[in-house]
Amino acid sequence: MEPTQNANDVVSGKPSGPVISLTEPAVAKIKSMMEKEGKSGYYLRIGVATGGCAGLSYEMSFQKRIYDNDLVNSQGDLQVAINEDCVPFLKGVQIDYVDTLKESGFKYRNPNAKSSCGCGTSFS
Repeated sequence: MEPTQNANDVVSGKPSGPVISLTEPAVAKIKSMMEKEGKSGYYLRIGVATGGCAGLSYEMSFQKRIYDNDLVNSQGDLQVAINEDCVPFLKGVQIDYVDTLKESGFKYRNPNAKSSCGCGTSFS
């Protein structure tokens, strides 16, 4: 992996402390998916995009390299890349993974969201 700018550093007004946090079940699921897809050692990119029923939606993908304007959070050996422009929307978000008889998938707890849709993947 390339040298990265760590989101835990205070650099020119950038956030100090982790931008997002992932629960142990979320990290385990992501690492399992990376291995299954042959993406071990990649970054997990987390961002937001316009769209969804509430205005913005969460995006997650695997990415081999980071960009110059990315912040990187480390959660154990999982590296999470976040574009600086997404930080105001993602600061303080906790991502969990649930797998029950009733539901299965990633759950986002966003203290910045004014509202969110029923499925929990879209917010404003």
